[in-house]
Amino acid sequence: MRMRCHIFLTGLCCLVLGGPMPAQSSTDSAAQRPNEGAQQPTSMGGSSAGTPRAAVLDEQHRPITAGGFAKTGPVVFEDISDKSGLSKWHHTMGDPAKADIIDTVGSGVGLLDYDSDGWFDIYLVNGSTQDAEAGKSAPPHAALFHNNHDGTFTDVAAKAGVTNDRWGFGVAIADYDNDGWPDLYVTNFGKNRLYHNNHDGTFTDVAEKAGVTLGNWSTGATWGDYDGDGRLDLFVPGYVHYDLAQPPSKKVASGGSNFCQFRGVPVMCGPRGLPGEPDHLFHNNGDGTFTDVSEKTGVSDRKTTYYGLASLFIDVDNDGKVDLLVADDSTPNYLYLNKGGGTFEDASFASGYALNESGRETASMGIAAGDMMHNGLIDLFNTTFSDDYKPLYRNDGGGNFTDVSYQFRIAEPTVPFLGWGASFFDYDNDGWLDLMFVNGHVYPQVDQMDWGTSWKQRTILFHNHAGKLELVPAVEGTALAKLAVARGLAYGDLFNDGKIDAVINNLDGTPSLFRNVATGANHWFGLKLVGGPKSPRDAVGATVYVTANGFRQRSDVTSGGSFASSPDQRLHFGIGAATTVEEIEVHWPSGLWEHVNIPGIDRIVTITEGKGTAVSSRPAKQGSN
Repeated sequence: MRMRCHIFLTGLCCLVLGGPMPAQSSTDSAAQRPNEGAQQPTSMGGSSAGTPRAAVLDEQHRPITAGGFAKTGPVVFEDISDKSGLSKWHHTMGDPAKADIIDTVGSGVGLLDYDSDGWFDIYLVNGSTQDAEAGKSAPPHAALFHNNHDGTFTDVAAKAGVTNDRWGFGVAIADYDNDGWPDLYVTNFGKNRLYHNNHDGTFTDVAEKAGVTLGNWSTGATWGDYDGDGRLDLFVPGYVHYDLAQPPSKKVASGGSNFCQFRGVPVMCGPRGLPGEPDHLFHNNGDGTFTDVSEKTGVSDRKTTYYGLASLFIDVDNDGKVDLLVADDSTPNYLYLNKGGGTFEDASFASGYALNESGRETASMGIAAGDMMHNGLIDLFNTTFSDDYKPLYRNDGGGNFTDVSYQFRIAEPTVPFLGWGASFFDYDNDGWLDLMFVNGHVYPQVDQMDWGTSWKQRTILFHNHAGKLELVPAVEGTALAKLAVARGLAYGDLFNDGKIDAVINNLDGTPSLFRNVATGANHWFGLKLVGGPKSPRDAVGATVYVTANGFRQRSDVTSGGSFASSPDQRLHFGIGAATTVEEIEVHWPSGLWEHVNIPGIDRIVTITEGKGTAVSSRPAKQGSN
């Protein structure tokens, strides 16, 4: 085993890579921990992070973000980017020197079965360049990779009409018009696109007619039926209000002062010190158009204009109504609790989600949400900047959260990494949600410094062992040891084999397709939900509870989350050694609860609302299940 030594202000602490970590008392306070307590910013006019940390290096003196590999160990993912055909496509965003923030943020990825053949396809958002925006060069194209059912994919974006050809950032996938076919909302710098699925392998951009183009800089959107009318509404966070003609670097070059620094080194400016862009919530009118109800519902962010990067509609207080999460960069996060009647309560600070345990805002990039503890409550995880731990928020019920990163011993290992896309999913089908997040820096200068971090970074995977998170070693030559400037992450069963795979969109690089090759005899099943006339057709907002293998699991159909990405909307349940399922209970967005049966396990089953055995209509207030 390799040992990582981390010199704290209080002395020397060594962590054994891939092995057990030092026990951490659940009663530890932030003031007792290294570099926590009184915080000093690592940047001015840049991104919010914790106090500078001493470099964490491996035995070969590489930063732990680009090293610390194990010689042997369990192989979970194989990188099949080349074999699959995905590496034929390349992401491009801005100037390679990354002089301005718009060059650095990167783009997301979405999984969808656009042609309804039962196999999930891949949509990869692309960026752009100053020359392309000015009409001096051809714009980079987004990719729609059709799943060929044989482990390979073919880019059909041009034929499908979804190349975007704008400076793209995010994608959220949902059937917004309830016609049974998935549509795509693509966020850009400039006008956004709403690609309506034409049912013939092509799409039409209807954003202008729908009234959802916006402008300036939009990021990770999410779909959800916030008012319970059976139609999916659209939330779009705004990031920075930006002027391509007058970027911060141009102002510095013309004699302005560069107040943007990271660890005393001049870097590109933002987001702090730059004007923010407001958030928007669009109500679905049911006729192909949307109405901006941001102010009316209380989620506009217009007074504070925090820097939104990711968002997610999901029910966190178990009252049957989807709430709204927004991950904000270098400013407090938002948690809007759905009050019913078409309005939200801003519970960000009261809930404990706005800040980390130290009472400090973080540079939040991505959101993972899932029932990690089998108690029917949705826990949250946010990715953040380097020099900062990545907070895990335990759901205490009633819309209240506690940062338990140190209690779960995942805080210190995550500090050097700059995280983006994140997801909970069960990679080994043992019935417990594992945690993956991808990483990559925003300052190319870090490779010339001895800060213990790097421009290209590896992926982090934590295995959930009956409620305890354990770091999975990055074995040399496997996908977890791949270095990239990663951004978007989406998960799903791309090969219909009962194993969850991951697709990653890498800044200025080719994408990664991590095929799940974990061994084991655990069983599983998948559910494709089809909503009835009073629910969204794709069942976004539905919650399913499964009892098998001695415990109860929860999973929710969502659109959005991670960083600017959208997952496979089929729900996947690992059930360990169990060969039967005791109970499946579906809570539909319409309020109907029903028990359903499946013909067997180790397969994907379609469940249609109203075809099971009704349990009840949704009560006024649910418990913690």
